[in-house]
Amino acid sequence: MMLSEDKISHLSHIMLNRLYDLDLIDIDEDEEAAIRREIKRTIVGELKIGEEIEQIVRRKLLSLSKKLIEGSSEWEVLYKKYYREEEIKKGRATG
Repeated sequence: MMLSEDKISHLSHIMLNRLYDLDLIDIDEDEEAAIRREIKRTIVGELKIGEEIEQIVRRKLLSLSKKLIEGSSEWEVLYKKYYREEEIKKGRATG
């Protein structure tokens, strides 16, 4: 699920403000815009990877000889298993 540009921008502001609040960064105004852009780019990239994984997992589930009903307990178990496997392949999680 993609987020709107406004929501992504809002999240980038929240994240940057939290970094300030925790005294994890000390930057000037010029750097602030660049950091917010990088946060936005990262969020969009992660959402795209999530969508790619979703498509791969759904294709795997559809290719099974036994047709599963989406939302059934068996479908859910296999969905989570395949999703985790794809996350590991994409470097989003460790095995």
